[in-house]
Amino acid sequence: MFNKKLKGVPVVKKEDNVSSPVVSIIMGIYNCEKTLEESIESIINQTFTDWEFILCDDGSSDNTLKIAKVYENKDNRIKVIKNDTNRGLTYSLNKCLNFSKGKYIARQDGDDISKPERLSKQIEFLLNNQLNINFVSTSISFFNEESFWGKTKPIEFPQKEHFIHHSPFAHAAVMIEKQALDCVDGYKDVFWTKRVEDYNLWFRLYAAGFRGANLSESLYEVRDDIDAFKRRKFRFRLNESIVRWNGYKMLKISKYQYVHVFRPILTAMLPHKFYIKIRSKLYN
Repeated sequence: MFNKKLKGVPVVKKEDNVSSPVVSIIMGIYNCEKTLEESIESIINQTFTDWEFILCDDGSSDNTLKIAKVYENKDNRIKVIKNDTNRGLTYSLNKCLNFSKGKYIARQDGDDISKPERLSKQIEFLLNNQLNINFVSTSISFFNEESFWGKTKPIEFPQKEHFIHHSPFAHAAVMIEKQALDCVDGYKDVFWTKRVEDYNLWFRLYAAGFRGANLSESLYEVRDDIDAFKRRKFRFRLNESIVRWNGYKMLKISKYQYVHVFRPILTAMLPHKFYIKIRSKLYN
């Protein structure tokens, strides 16, 4: 609950363990030396300051780990852990969760930026909707090497039918109750959830009775450049089809909607230029 407000920033009353932060931000990092500093700075510059920031290096071969360690040495709210070998984002996020102490878990990617009031506004929303909402994401803005080029228009309170065509939440911008994550055993670390671990998570959370929402305000900026496009490989589209198939069953989606299971595979077959045009039209 709120204890008081200072300059528009919510102050959360701690009832269990006063030494624990309210929010744990978790980030898996891998070869992101060019963007990591800006991403970390966006968390340090948050108007809400009662947080811990846990970064897990996933076997980077560049200066990513070194940069993260510099920030760990400067700010005692920042903790850096690492994997001995490259294990993937899902494994890294679950490892971060094992170290987290906050009531809420927030995500952040090493090449993205959180706007200064992101944490504050998400916490305020969750505290004002404690009876029926367990996690909240936001609209996100896309940018590349040249400029900002688009913005999502998410559904405020997604229902199960909104899972049919696409994931209704932006993963990297989410804040979620840790007890909800614990209830579904965190992220599912299997080969067919790679790059779609978030979609799978939303299906499992809704199947367990938890619910999410989206803020219409864009509080998170996603780097969507040529490198991002290169990461969208066919096998990850196939993974999305598998996640959809399992998710539809979990939420008891009507059988005639199962045709949408094949949509990611068809999307993967689109020429690059055509795909870019569709995305630009969708998010402008």
